[in-house]
Amino acid sequence: MSGRLLVVGSVNHDLVVAVERLPAPGETVLGAELVERDGGKGANAAAAAARLGASVAMVGATGADARGDGARAALEAAGVDVALVARSDDAPTGVAVVAVDPAGENQIVVAPGANAAVTAAQVEAALAARAGSVDAVLVSCEVPDEAVAAAVRGAHERGLHCVLNPAPARPSLLELAPWAPVLTPNRAEAARLAGEDDPEAAAVALAARTGAPVVVTLGDAGALLVTAGEAPPQHFPARAVPVRDTTGAGDAFNGALGARLALGEALADAVAYAVAAAGCAVATLGARAPLDPAEVERALGRT
Repeated sequence: MSGRLLVVGSVNHDLVVAVERLPAPGETVLGAELVERDGGKGANAAAAAARLGASVAMVGATGADARGDGARAALEAAGVDVALVARSDDAPTGVAVVAVDPAGENQIVVAPGANAAVTAAQVEAALAARAGSVDAVLVSCEVPDEAVAAAVRGAHERGLHCVLNPAPARPSLLELAPWAPVLTPNRAEAARLAGEDDPEAAAVALAARTGAPVVVTLGDAGALLVTAGEAPPQHFPARAVPVRDTTGAGDAFNGALGARLALGEALADAVAYAVAAAGCAVATLGARAPLDPAEVERALGRT
């Protein structure tokens, strides 16, 4: 495999405020200076994958506005092909408002904007346009269900690895089980999808439902990998690292996982690599960490 990854997902502009503590419902909390950054789960994962050695093309949408122009430029600077990112005249570029506390925990609210304009037809056209030049597909869920389904189904029909990050989690995503994507929920998303609070039990239940591997990310505890019909679950611990912001850890994980699968790595090895990449990502403020492949290799103890 040559490491060609197609990413289907959101492109956002992030408004980030550091706070002493996250607000309770109905509460106002004063924060520090507003920081504006590039974001979107799909775009963040695409940038991570490109920085980690994959050849990445992005499928999504921005508004025909300055934020959209900036988002495209940032993706190109990270090495991502944006030819398949549509420009909507009817909706602005998506915006995420992020509050981050001193421990790196966060609260996020997203106004989807142009992300809601991504269609199944756009995804199908992108897959057709890149026929024979894609090794894996990575799908995030800040775009409409029809676009997510088209990406998962299209990857399955072409015999491609497909990673589906169910964030935000919604029951409709389980209807994609016949196309057996690798699910990568965090522990809260896994609990919501499976009805099981214990991450291992949730992973086992989801793998049984989809017939495909499930990777549950556990924050500073690493990740679990469960494959239907195989036991026991594999645990991939994370190394202890200073945490500045956890906002982009999941996106870095998924981007790294997609990149390694596109490069032909076995799933277990790809998960271990992705855990290391996520650990490197939390050391910087903002959802799009400037990942360094050499740093990830060091985290894995390879150099």
